[in-house]
Formats: sequence, C-alpha cells, structure tokens
Amino acid sequence: MAERRETSRREIVDAAWSIAREDGLAAVTLREVAARVGMRAPSLYTHFESRNAIFDAMFAQAWRDSLEQMEAGVVNAPRNGLRDFLKWNSRTFFEFCVSDPARYQLMNQRTIPGFEPTPESYAPSVTAWERFREELAPYGVTRTEDIDLYTALLGGLIDAQLANDPGGNRWGKLLDRAVDMYVDGLDLP
Repeated sequence: MAERRETSRREIVDAAWSIAREDGLAAVTLREVAARVGMRAPSLYTHFESRNAIFDAMFAQAWRDSLEQMEAGVVNAPRNGLRDFLKWNSRTFFEFCVSDPARYQLMNQRTIPGFEPTPESYAPSVTAWERFREELAPYGVTRTEDIDLYTALLGGLIDAQLANDPGGNRWGKLLDRAVDMYVDGLDLP
C-alpha cells in the first residue's frame, strides 16, 4: 500500500512538472494535475493537501536533483585553485538551471504567491549551500558575505540568461569573466 501511494505521489509530481514546463508554474492547478494522472481533483487530496503541497514536493525534488548533480560532479572538479573550481561550479550549476527554467524558477525565484517551502523540503537547499561552503573553505573563502556575493553573481547571470536569451549563451559566456572578477575582488592571503 505504501509503495502504491508513493508511486501515485511521484506520478502527481511528474505531471505537475510537465505542466510547469509546458505552460509555467502558474498553470499548475489541482484540476490540471488530476486530469494528467487520470484522477478527479478531489482524489488528489488523499496524496497532497493542497497545490502548495505539490509545489513543496517539487521544490524538494529540484534541490535534491541539484545536490545530486553537484555531488556527482565535484569528484572530478578541478582542484588546482579557487578560480578553476569556481569556473567548474558556475558552469555546472548554470547549465543545470538554464536546462529547466520552470525548475529554476521554483528553486530560486519565489514567484508563487503564498508558497513557502516546508523546513523538510527546504533542507536539501541548505545542504547544498553547506556543502558548497565546505568546498570553498580550503581555498580560504569562509565569510558568509563572500559566499552570498558569489551566489548573487551566479544567480544574476542565470536570471539574465533565462529572461533575455533563453536557449542561447549570451550570459553563459560571461561566467569565466565573472568568476575572475569575483576571485580578484576577494581579500584572500
């Protein structure tokens, strides 16, 4: 019974992602999700208590996927200096984000009125940030404001890419230059 319930929950979340990718996050409604999985809308309440609960599951999945991708790649990340490591990191995260604008929007832009992820769903994003912080520490980057600046710089390039050149690489081409400017601006020994 629990396995069947989990399968149904996955199907519901997959349907919600399909809708979001086709028509945007605002198009994700209980009625549309139910239609995609062959249920009536009231039946969804046995799996998710609300539309925001579906977004919550999607948010957690998106951050788990990001964390998984970054952890898989970090094994082969360049370790010959902060600059090369950040160029790898920025390229990897940038490509993850621009490959799925709906996922990025849910993860990082808070555009759904009234939606706030639960602590359980927010946990993978916190884990991703903490692991990134651990990766930077050996290079001497330990101040929160320095990590926040990098996060804002990378997020800004991703936002600009998605808003102004979706499917292109106008802002992606600026990643290495942005990392160079960032590293040059750090007050490191």
